Amino acid sequence: MRVLIACEYSATVRDAFRAKGHDAWSCDLLPTDGDPQWHMQGDALAIIETGLWDLLIAHPPCTYLTNSGVTWLHRDPGRWAKLDDGAAFFKALLNAPVERIAIENPIMHKYAKERIGGVQQTQTIQPYQFGHLEQKATCLWLKGLPPLQPTSDLKAQTKALPDNERQRLHYLPPSADRWKLRSTTYKGIAEAMANQWGETE
Repeated sequence: MRVLIACEYSATVRDAFRAKGHDAWSCDLLPTDGDPQWHMQGDALAIIETGLWDLLIAHPPCTYLTNSGVTWLHRDPGRWAKLDDGAAFFKALLNAPVERIAIENPIMHKYAKERIGGVQQTQTIQPYQFGHLEQKATCLWLKGLPPLQPTSDLKAQTKALPDNERQRLHYLPPSADRWKLRSTTYKGIAEAMANQWGETE
């Protein structure tokens, strides 16, 4: 299967698919933190048009779409134009000419949902469903793919942890790499994607 992981610098999902024998590539405006041999640096929409992809998994920027940042829209009027751009990019990925598509993002605020056409997420997953003792709601918009099935049930153990452990990424101190750490896909989720969606041909 030829797979494109769009907006991924970490190579986490790409490498999970490559480990299963798929012809998987990542692309991003940034260089990859992984093997550059399988990474295309540039605009995702242009790269999608360069070939026939069997599966597209995309992680578009969520800064202006996520519900956790909605209050900033009312404090900084300049963010509305960036919201429009972010929603347009998300919608373009969702409507890309690929038969199987998965778009990943946090929970959206109502203004973002309106701008992507009111399309609801197919499912919401948690890291503790895939082998990680952490909580971080992640939404998936799916086309031509079945919902991702949990591979573990660590909810009780996760909920018993202190907030700063259970929501580790939320409590990260300011740093140059904080945004990277917060946006990297959990390995257990990446492996579930490769194991389950890699068999959909």
